[in-house]
Amino acid sequence: MATSVLIIDDSNTMRKIVQRSLRQAGFEFSKILEAGDGQEALSVLASEQVDLILSDINMPNMDGIEFLRQKAANADIKDIPVVMITTEAGNDILGEAKSLGAKGSIKKPFTADQVQDVLGGLI
Repeated sequence: MATSVLIIDDSNTMRKIVQRSLRQAGFEFSKILEAGDGQEALSVLASEQVDLILSDINMPNMDGIEFLRQKAANADIKDIPVVMITTEAGNDILGEAKSLGAKGSIKKPFTADQVQDVLGGLI
């Protein structure tokens, strides 16, 4: 079981919803970290050990796609699994995310069961 998770979303409310959904899906993390965009997430990852990343795509400063690019170029963090949590339904942007290393996606709005289905195979 993963022990730490980083939730990246520009909405504080959405970060809290994701945390609640993780608990409802039966996932217990010893540490839950948050970041408001990809740039902030890279700063967190520079100093914190993380087992799983859940990231939005559309964010200011650095979006989820650019975050995936930057993460892939960093040997220290490139192997951390990322699941995109987004309103994006287009196969093109989700395909790009997967080509950059995303392990899956969860479409907003989502249920705890959907979180369990996607994350169950990763952690």
